[in-house]
Amino acid sequence: MELGNQLLQYLLSGLSTGAIYALIGIGFSIIYNATGIINFAQGEFVMLGGMLTLFLMETLKLPLWAAIPLAVLLATLVGLLFERLAIRPLRKASPISLVIITIGGSILIRGLSMLIWDKDTHALPPFSGDEPIMIAGATVLPQHFWIMGITVVLIALNKWFFNHTISGKAMRACSYNPRAAGLVGIDVRRMVLLSFVISAAMGSLAGIIVAPLTMTSYDVGVMLGLKGFCAAIIGGMSSGIPTVIGGLILGVLESLGAGLISSGYKDAIAFIILLLILFIRPQGLFGKPESERV
Repeated sequence: MELGNQLLQYLLSGLSTGAIYALIGIGFSIIYNATGIINFAQGEFVMLGGMLTLFLMETLKLPLWAAIPLAVLLATLVGLLFERLAIRPLRKASPISLVIITIGGSILIRGLSMLIWDKDTHALPPFSGDEPIMIAGATVLPQHFWIMGITVVLIALNKWFFNHTISGKAMRACSYNPRAAGLVGIDVRRMVLLSFVISAAMGSLAGIIVAPLTMTSYDVGVMLGLKGFCAAIIGGMSSGIPTVIGGLILGVLESLGAGLISSGYKDAIAFIILLLILFIRPQGLFGKPESERV
């Protein structure tokens, strides 16, 4: 019975962590589908969400409910500026050059964050207390429910946006064929900018809701970003349900590995899964083999 309770504990913890990876992975996928770029600065928007919220609460003395939307807005503005200043001027560059630009942007944002704030680790207050809740012998913190609930809402909004709004449909058209989308009057550059705005907002919100559990600092975005990228790869770089499933699979396997084997292997598990997927099924578990674009 005790083993069953432990497995349930690991499962619930893994689903919560996987939800965060899914949100970050969707951010990767949205930009990739709109531009063909792997944005390795995505993890820094996760970090900015947590650090900006902390800054607004401690320095400007804003309550949590006011600091969160303002932090998301500021992180989204950073994403907008990143696209306008770093990506748009080099749109004709090779894909590898653009990837290097995003890595450079990640290092720059992380370095500036370290100078503006500090190297210490900080924790945001939980949204609704830290009294554990018992579920069938497993202990769950209220913050886990916030993470799962907000993730479900964001995924639903994401699906509605891409399926039922003009801008969302235009972004989907750009992901299929940017040249054809431009010929029918879609402003491709505007869609690229919108993809960076959406992914920065989703990443920053992911960083805010996970910070009460994992804490935040100037360098947390590196590992979270890489695990979000793993989730996106598992999901075949889809901005929908496949990436969500990829994030949940990654989170659960990571939690089970840390609990049943050793916590020292927690981070290694994500990269072992990534390597296996790239070797065995490069298009992801749910992706289709790509045909050559004309």
